[in-house]
Amino acid sequence: FSTKSQQNPPPDTSHSKALCQLYFDPDMERKNVAQKWLTQAQASAQAWQFCWALLSPDKVCFYVSTSPTNGILTISRHWNDLPTDQHESLRMQLLSHILRFSSGPKMVLTRLCVALASMALNLIPQAWSQPVADLVRAFQPQKPDSEGGSGTEVSQDPHAHCLALLELLTVLPEEFQSSRLIQARRTQLREALAGEWTVMCPMLRQLLQSQDSTNQVKEKVLRCLSSWVGLDVPLGESHELVQDCFTALSNPELFDTAVETIVSAISQPDCQRYIDALLNLTPLVLGLHDQLKTAAQDGDMETSHGICRIAVAMGETHSRVLLEQVDHWQEYLALVNMILFCTGIPGHYPVSETTSSLTLTFWYTLQDDILSFEEEKQEVYLQIYRPVYFQLVDVLLHKSHYPSQEEYDSWSSDDREQFRIYRVDISDTLMYVYEMLGAELLSNLYDRLGRQLMDPQQSAVWQDTEALLFGFQSIAETIDVNYSDVIPGLIALIPRVNISNVMLADTVMYTIGSLAEWLADHPVMLGGILPMVLQGLEKAELSVSSVSTLKRICRECRHDLAPLRSGHPHCDVLVKEIHKSSQCMWLMQALGFLLSALPVDEILGRLHSLIAPHVQQLDTLAQQEPNPTNKQSIIHVLGMLSSLFTTLDINTQADGLEGAASPRRTPSQTTHNPVVVVLQQVFTLIQSVLSKWLDDSEVVEAVCGVFDKSVRTLLHDFGPMVAQLTEMLGQIYSAFPQASALDLARQLVHIFAGEEHHIAKIKTLIEVLTSTTLTIFQQGPRDHPDIAESFMYLHAQILKRKPDLYLSDQLDMKALFYCGVLSLKFPETPTVKAASLFFTELLPRCKDMPSLGEVLQRDGKLLTETILQAVGGGSPRNLTEHFSDVLLSLNRHCPALLSQWMKETLQTPGFPSTQVSTEQKHTFIQQLVREQTNKRRVKDIVKEFSLLCRGLQGSGYSDF
Repeated sequence: FSTKSQQNPPPDTSHSKALCQLYFDPDMERKNVAQKWLTQAQASAQAWQFCWALLSPDKVCFYVSTSPTNGILTISRHWNDLPTDQHESLRMQLLSHILRFSSGPKMVLTRLCVALASMALNLIPQAWSQPVADLVRAFQPQKPDSEGGSGTEVSQDPHAHCLALLELLTVLPEEFQSSRLIQARRTQLREALAGEWTVMCPMLRQLLQSQDSTNQVKEKVLRCLSSWVGLDVPLGESHELVQDCFTALSNPELFDTAVETIVSAISQPDCQRYIDALLNLTPLVLGLHDQLKTAAQDGDMETSHGICRIAVAMGETHSRVLLEQVDHWQEYLALVNMILFCTGIPGHYPVSETTSSLTLTFWYTLQDDILSFEEEKQEVYLQIYRPVYFQLVDVLLHKSHYPSQEEYDSWSSDDREQFRIYRVDISDTLMYVYEMLGAELLSNLYDRLGRQLMDPQQSAVWQDTEALLFGFQSIAETIDVNYSDVIPGLIALIPRVNISNVMLADTVMYTIGSLAEWLADHPVMLGGILPMVLQGLEKAELSVSSVSTLKRICRECRHDLAPLRSGHPHCDVLVKEIHKSSQCMWLMQALGFLLSALPVDEILGRLHSLIAPHVQQLDTLAQQEPNPTNKQSIIHVLGMLSSLFTTLDINTQADGLEGAASPRRTPSQTTHNPVVVVLQQVFTLIQSVLSKWLDDSEVVEAVCGVFDKSVRTLLHDFGPMVAQLTEMLGQIYSAFPQASALDLARQLVHIFAGEEHHIAKIKTLIEVLTSTTLTIFQQGPRDHPDIAESFMYLHAQILKRKPDLYLSDQLDMKALFYCGVLSLKFPETPTVKAASLFFTELLPRCKDMPSLGEVLQRDGKLLTETILQAVGGGSPRNLTEHFSDVLLSLNRHCPALLSQWMKETLQTPGFPSTQVSTEQKHTFIQQLVREQTNKRRVKDIVKEFSLLCRGLQGSGYSDF
């Protein structure tokens, strides 16, 4: 139906020849020619003429990949090109061929059904008011009739006709759901199709109940119902049909499809309006309990999974409605207990059961609904459901049990990961349940743990102890337990736990870590459990849990850890190489917290002894020739120094020592910060490392990381390092430009640009970095999006913190402006975002800084043109928001110029897209120039124009 095709396709014989050439010719060039020719032919006005011919029995093998496939697209995309007087003929042709191919091939039948469904969506309701009734009549058994057909005999198999009709009726709502329609048309179509349900429902019931219907027909009925419930057909009109679906659950061949259909039907939110229908369905769900129990006993995972889905769909979707039916409270309580059975279904997830995980969100929903009632009503429901939730806790703890070590070792890595995620979900559920059960839950867990640890026989089963500690940890991780009276007892019990089992030991560590804030308020309890943590540091298998726990304790309790500060068992493990790199970083952060709590006079000595082995290692590595092993070792040592300097902050001591007898003296009053002293001492060594690794971005990034973490932590105390560091950064970047150097320079600008005694060094650095980067842009920056991004962020920071730096004669304003324009053209979101920020910081300065104003006057039109081109399709749609920020800034600070530039730019025919008319461009300009404050409105205006330029307005893409 394409009106653009100027070449009429040749007769059907040519198409057959082209198809043979496409599939059987060994010459790839001739194949490509045939493919191109067929594609053009499919878009021609004669496409439907030859496509019917190609559906003859001797050519149908080609159908799957040829013209009628394009016909579906033609109906949906080029419907307006089809003359109205051909609508009826096309519909009859499609119906005729659907009847003809009702027995297959299936692919042909499906695509014909999709084509007719697509056509129906264009005709309903004005030109086709009763599509379902008409289709049912068309598929009634009848004598062969050559009129309106294709000249070939239509299949007279009633069974095949029935299946074809059901396929067509199933496809119709599916096509509606997948079609891109404007909202008004979608609403109109939805109402029209829902109105056809009064015809559909009785027919589907009759087919499902009929003794003559085969399983194949019944399965199609179930799929058809599932498709139509997506149109929000009223449950009040279809609940009897849904009830009939329950009978199919006893048929193994129909079970899976029946489950999908029932779940779809009762999961529709609109169902809550039909309370009587829901109450009629509830006994049918409860009636599946015996089948569920049998399936669980027999290990039938598929059946138990399916029944659980039905129970959860009913209980979760309609929780509040069913709770409010006070006359039926026992039925809903029975349903809740049925779901509780599903939660505790026998077996280990995910190896021997996959059902229990389906139920967890139900317990959130039920709890939320109960707690949302007014207080008096809530009290009644809590009396009924609190006991259920205590049972739930027992079930969840049991389900969190690890299997035996032997069985666990036999699990695949995927199974272990799924079990880990499952335990996280259980942990979240326990935390949520605490809101309903409160302190009584902790007391319950504590009493059970005490009985277990005091009874040798019970404590022998390590999984029981681990599960209880897991429960404590789940709650303490997010709930404030500072006022709980059982925590002191728990802390006293923990040392009694035998941590010979790795999984139990892990949980012990994480439980201690979750109580770090409580320990900070009760430091007297540290002595009993700290040895367990230090003992765990010596074991590689406990690395993650023990190190993370020590880090949390050191952060929260740094002022109460004198035993740790006097000895260094935790430092020794760094040298012994027990832990992987990431855990070593955590350990260094823990040590940074500890050192921060020392008196200033002691910190430097302890710091030297701590980092001496690592500095010595770095010195050795610096003298060796570069190789991959050395590189990783260098990055590791530099990473540990970065981690240490991230947390070693002596200025945080004031908080910890508040109320002390005498204030501590600060390094700024007497001497340099200990971190600065160390950095000055190792500076030459770092330069030595860089001399051999200057061209390696990872090593340079690690070096910059040491200083970046330090300056972020020390802030103005880092000042003594500024002169050395700025000089080194300039040398690094001039020799081998790296984004990490620009990022570090940005931090220096942020902290020190306002300090007069540092500004000269920073100014010199900025000039060096800018000059080098401009050279990169002149050579073509496309291969360096990271440098472009960091460069834009650096100059945005300069404009924000110290715009006076732009008064320098050494900075080429025009070149900088042009770099920003080029950066806006990058497809990478971070780079465009940084360039947009640069311009939104630059434009407000143009009035006060003549040099910037001149550049804007001269090149503002280029900026405007670049943005409009990007908005019009030159850049990905997800970047439109950033471009709108720049347009808003232009409109705020130079509205007259922006209006002029837009008019001049958009008057060019076909710019920024051939999809927009002159009138639409004019409307866009008017809308935009009126908005100088409303950021959201500007984004909407630019987004709408972008969709117009891309031909997507009203297509449905605007929702994505």
